[in-house]
Amino acid sequence: MLSALIAAAKQRNSTDAQDFPDLPEGVRSLPRLTAEPCLGEGCSRCASACPTAAIKVEDGATVTLDRGLCVTCGACVESCPTGTIAYDRSTRTAVRRREDLVLRQSGSLNDSSPEPMATKAFSRSVDVREVSTGCNATDLEVAATTNAIFDCSRFGIHFVASPRFADALIVTGPVGRAMHEPLLRCYEAMAEPRIVIAVGTCAISGGVHRGGYAEANGVTPHLPVDAFVPGCPPHPWSIIHGVLLAIGSKKA
Repeated sequence: MLSALIAAAKQRNSTDAQDFPDLPEGVRSLPRLTAEPCLGEGCSRCASACPTAAIKVEDGATVTLDRGLCVTCGACVESCPTGTIAYDRSTRTAVRRREDLVLRQSGSLNDSSPEPMATKAFSRSVDVREVSTGCNATDLEVAATTNAIFDCSRFGIHFVASPRFADALIVTGPVGRAMHEPLLRCYEAMAEPRIVIAVGTCAISGGVHRGGYAEANGVTPHLPVDAFVPGCPPHPWSIIHGVLLAIGSKKA
């Protein structure tokens, strides 16, 4: 017991000193579009390599990338001969609108549209209930937000066991048919105002499961979503960013 206390006393602070730091070089992450010109439809290696059809090459050499469909496999980056697609090291990847996950080389598809207002009622703190509809990897990353490294509680984010005590609902997984009613019942048990955050590619679009017999097409066909956190699975910092973005925190 004494040796454990001594070891704990000597241990440095394990919490990240910087909020939302960039990922280190060489880490596989979400793709981004660079300013490097694409070879065009004659190449299309990235589109052919993508398992979820998240990339399209149209109008000669216009590349469109939907990060809401991306499963972070890295095949597009590895296959691109021009560097038009590269890894995005940022952990501030959440957005409030689904269409803002769709990128062109000139930016998002809706740069001129005003961004929707975040719910300000919980800008200082929020109680969160998570509902998993079948993505253990994302569930582990959500759980990691509470550990000593990320410590989401210092941002006022607290997880609760019952939807009756929750302000925000985090949904993970593709939301298959068997989870449609349980998810809706959980949402309806929450008091208003309430927030929904789709965490992970499966929750956003269904990912590799979309369009199948299980009707696993993500959250949006069933509930209004206030923030989208792309990734398969997303980094814990990205999940915290999504929650803070949804509640309108100045720290997002």
